Parts: sequence; C-alpha cells; structure tokens
Amino acid sequence: MTFELLSSRNYTIEDQAKLTMAKKKDSKQPGSATSRLRSQQSAMSNPLVLVLMGSKSDWEVMRSADQTLSDFGVAHECRVVSAHRSPALAAELAATAEARGIEVIIAAAGGAAHLAGVMAAHTTLPVLGVPMKSDALNGLDSLLATVQMPAGIPVGTLAIGKAGATNAALLALAILALARPELREKLKKFRRDQETKILATVLE
Repeated sequence: MTFELLSSRNYTIEDQAKLTMAKKKDSKQPGSATSRLRSQQSAMSNPLVLVLMGSKSDWEVMRSADQTLSDFGVAHECRVVSAHRSPALAAELAATAEARGIEVIIAAAGGAAHLAGVMAAHTTLPVLGVPMKSDALNGLDSLLATVQMPAGIPVGTLAIGKAGATNAALLALAILALARPELREKLKKFRRDQETKILATVLE
C-alpha cells in the first residue's frame, strides 16, 4: 500500500467556533459562511492524526502538537471533546477513527478527566495522552490519571503541558514514519538540526 503525506489546512477549534456561529446565521443560504467552512473541512486531506482536548482552554498548550504536525506536513484534525460532558461523541470519534483513516490519536485533558483512556477503550489505534496542568495539583492529578491505565488498555503518556504536546506529535510522527520513508527522513533531519544547534551554542 502506498501512503502519501499531504500538507493541508487543519480543521481546528477556531473553525469549529466559526462553523457553530455561521450555522445560526445562514445555514440555509447557498454559498454562505457555513457552506464555505464545510467545503474547507471536506477538502481537507484525510487526516492521519486526531488531536483531541477536553476543553478549549487546553488549546493554548495543544497548539504545540498542531504546529509540530503542520511543520512536518502531516494532515491532522484538532477538536474539543469531553470524556464526561460529551461521552457519546468521544466514543463515536474513537470507534470510527480507523475507518476514517486516522492512524494515531492524541488526547489531552486535565484533572481526572481521562480523555485518553476513554478513547483507548474504544479503539485499537495508538492513543497518546497529554496531561494538562491543573490548578489543584499542578498537573500531577492529570499525569497519574493518564499514566495509571489498567493492564490491557494502554495509553502512551507524555509530559505535562507543552513539552508533552510537542513530544506527542513527534511520537505520532515516529509511528507514522514506520511505513513512510520520506517522513522518517524528515525526522532524522529534525534530530540532526537539533544536534547542530547544540553544537553551535556558545556561552558568552
């Protein structure tokens, strides 16, 4: 099977908000904002990575995953879904992801809202969890809720916050690169560039 990496416009949280507002104003008008946004969503290259977060407040952190995937030209979809406030949607997204062509799921949530675990319960695709920093326990609760999965339903857990979001994207890229030599070369170059930058560092 031949795979193709497609760089495309991502359907992000901002698009979701615009689409919701547009629906209220002109959902029945041909050529309306709603129609255009739907066309953009449909025209988006089939996403390989699904990036989910429990609330819009997580977007500031998860932009790091979005940007990293974009930098490597990998099509992906970003959206908000709650494991507890919209459980049916979460289950549906996980259960239908493979049929849609998704190969890796990244899920971020704070506190005990273990979105990654819920997603993993409904799919055999790799699920990568990114714990969000919380006010109560500084993210430790999020970390433990994500990493302490029962045997049989694995979730790959990354660091708390932006570092975890970036590394989740990089790990997703490494998984995709197993079947995509061109992506593997991009990752190798990324590592070489990091090394070059460190070697060129001068302390003044």
